[in-house]
Amino acid sequence: MPTIGIADTTFARYNMGAAAVDELKQRVNAKIIRVTVPGIKDLPVAAKKLIEEQNCDIVMALGMPGAKAQDKTCAHEASQGIIMAQLMTNKHIIEVFVHEDEGRDDKELAFLMDSRTREHAQNVVKMLQSPDQLIKEAGTGQREGFADAKPVGQ
Repeated sequence: MPTIGIADTTFARYNMGAAAVDELKQRVNAKIIRVTVPGIKDLPVAAKKLIEEQNCDIVMALGMPGAKAQDKTCAHEASQGIIMAQLMTNKHIIEVFVHEDEGRDDKELAFLMDSRTREHAQNVVKMLQSPDQLIKEAGTGQREGFADAKPVGQ
């Protein structure tokens, strides 16, 4: 049975961790370990600890950067840390960020946070159980959260 780590934040304005756990429980028989940290810059070490100390096979790092310029910088730095943690552990950490300014209003933002989280949870299941499905989806313009894009030139 695989072990899936969920790292989420208190800064997010939506409970992305609960959405991820719910989606995963509907789709896979796995041990799920969840930790919550204050903000997105805390996610890289939380994810790394889930892999190294809790033996997670894969981790979802869930967060909501704010809309200000410094929040965008923090998101970039957190992403760099997540990439470093992946390289250090040789395990996938699926970054699921929803920027606060991606939604026109709170309703759309909540929709996006829920749907992007759930669609990435589905990707986690595919990565663990049927990676060939992702090969079939290559180049098809898959988008997590909003509508998929149309493929070009094929």
